[in-house]
Amino acid sequence: MKTALVCGGGGFIGGHLINRLKKEGYFVRGVDLKENEYGNDKADEFVIGDLRDSHIAEEVVKGMNEVYQLAADMGGAGYIFTGDHDAAVMHNSALCNLNVLDAAEKAGVQKIFYSSSACMYPEYNQLDPDNPKCSEDSAYPAAPDSEYGWEKLFSERLYFAYQRNTKIKVKVARFHNIFGPQGTWTGGKEKAPAALCRKVAESDNGSFIEVWGDGKQTRSFLFIDECVEAVRRLMDSDFSGPVNIGSEEMISINDFAKMVIDISGKNISIKNIPGPTGVRGRNSDNKLIREKLGWEPSLPLRKGMEITFKWINQQVQQKVSII
Repeated sequence: MKTALVCGGGGFIGGHLINRLKKEGYFVRGVDLKENEYGNDKADEFVIGDLRDSHIAEEVVKGMNEVYQLAADMGGAGYIFTGDHDAAVMHNSALCNLNVLDAAEKAGVQKIFYSSSACMYPEYNQLDPDNPKCSEDSAYPAAPDSEYGWEKLFSERLYFAYQRNTKIKVKVARFHNIFGPQGTWTGGKEKAPAALCRKVAESDNGSFIEVWGDGKQTRSFLFIDECVEAVRRLMDSDFSGPVNIGSEEMISINDFAKMVIDISGKNISIKNIPGPTGVRGRNSDNKLIREKLGWEPSLPLRKGMEITFKWINQQVQQKVSII
């Protein structure tokens, strides 16, 4: 039986990835600081442990054929772009990567996947909201707009250095705004899709929701099922990456908010307010994933948002009924 470790298995993407690996017949071990808050993992074993501790990393990689390293200190714009958490973000995530990669290599793990981020792309290529440049070869000269992005870029180089100098095979993907049900939707670390769904779900007809910035900033968003599919295809391929895992369906944040409102069926307006927004434009460039994997995401954004809003709306209503 193939064995896999999912680091960050208590998180949104990690939980969905565990379920996918189980369906494929893997023996799966998860590790995180906490279990998945929505019970969204079916791991054979789940270890509550801190990967900043090298001894924990050494223990959890034992007996694993593959490692999926998704553990990181991260969150939405309200967490990443204020600057208030920069030291923790860099320290915590770098330590996780250093410990897990070193332990995996020493334990004879065959392959390790690392989840990087589109946040590592240069800010100077993302100033025009209508024409951002995020092809994989545009990463240098490096100039991410956040310390989160700088740490991701450092860790990419760390993984490829290990591949050059040791026998371990690495796979690196740059995630572009992954969303879907059974993920963080409140508390300050939620990302734009979940935050907008929550705001709309909590609002009454005739009211308004607040959107940070002028709303003209653009992004693309990828549904969780397609993210997991891409990760598995990359892991089973001969390509190491880095490669974008994202959608090319770019949308302004105001139009995105209008989509959520329309899905809800409510009569709600938008109020743009000052707030952290990140770069002006970002969109996945999928030329390389089409070339190397013969595949690309295809689910329309609205379809994924309909599923996501339904789930978050249920969470909001359950919370209200408890109160």
